[in-house]
Amino acid sequence: MAPTPVPSDAPDPLVALADRCVQCGLCLPHCPTYRLDRSEAESPRGRIALARGLASGLLAPSPAGDAHLDHCLGCRRCEAACPAGVRYGELLVETRRRQRLRRRPGLRQRLAEWLSARPALLDRGLGLYRILAPLLPARLRPLPRPPAPQRLPAAPTAVAVFAGCVARRYEAPAQAALARLCAALDITIAWPEGQTCCGALHAHAGDTDTAQRLAAANRAAFAGARTVLTCASGCHAAIAESLPAGTQARDALDFLHAHIARLHFQPLPVRVALHLPCTQRGVAGSERALRALLARIPALEVVELPDTGCCGAAGMHMFEQPARAARLRQPLLDALAASGATTLVSANIGCRLHLADAAGVRTIHPLELLAQALP
Repeated sequence: MAPTPVPSDAPDPLVALADRCVQCGLCLPHCPTYRLDRSEAESPRGRIALARGLASGLLAPSPAGDAHLDHCLGCRRCEAACPAGVRYGELLVETRRRQRLRRRPGLRQRLAEWLSARPALLDRGLGLYRILAPLLPARLRPLPRPPAPQRLPAAPTAVAVFAGCVARRYEAPAQAALARLCAALDITIAWPEGQTCCGALHAHAGDTDTAQRLAAANRAAFAGARTVLTCASGCHAAIAESLPAGTQARDALDFLHAHIARLHFQPLPVRVALHLPCTQRGVAGSERALRALLARIPALEVVELPDTGCCGAAGMHMFEQPARAARLRQPLLDALAASGATTLVSANIGCRLHLADAAGVRTIHPLELLAQALP
């Protein structure tokens, strides 16, 4: 999502991006932070104006302006509603890149970026956290206890799976479930060596250089694959943009839906609440595929949670802005409680971790539910 470099005498690309906004305000009802605060500065339109003012020199950087940029969740719901086709995600990344040049990120952000760029080390750390979590007080448990590790194949193949960084540990059951579902279709999948973090965490924080290095590593890792499946909707766009020519990124749910006629499930008489993350709706686009797959499971009762806006996870937002993240999450928790569901399913790992901390019910990836219903 990083912009292409331009000659120094060319117009500022950030101003050009901002100038596409016609200030119509159609994005406002779709923006979770505007709905939370009812403040123009917390809307896409307000942030675009702020970005343009900073880029053109008409506005000086300020703590208040930085706070409004920090509060943006990067959900890109505004893009779907924009009649002018403003590339808000690209504008936000470039604005934060410039912000980062004059304001060093906090220690928590830097540590998260450092660890996510080293997935093997992060996985070992989460393995230790799994052991210690039951002994730690609540204030020292920022994430749910990680699941047990899973044994997964490592050799490259035509259908590869992106493992992720924190997902390598937390999404291991979902990736094992994907392997079972593909085995039911006689499709062999594997996890190529050398892959790393997708880089979305870094790009959204303005560290585009690291994001590009991670993209290059993934491009090399997946060079032998024709199809790369993603399980976390929040990683999908970054992986799709990083793959070499001739290699296609597919959301795992969308991929399974393409073979839906050959998938058969046994009855599963439970009520589940379905959460559709922002990135699944607006980026990966697999929500229809997921609904169709769940509809194939006999006796399953699905209660789709209302679209109350972003859940508040948004990468590091749930750690950097915990009070705001909790306020954004609460309407979903209220809807979950009213649903009577005993299981919550969500296709994005950040959303799942954020919701699981307060949901009080089993919280899993939809792939796990689908695999549970296999004969």
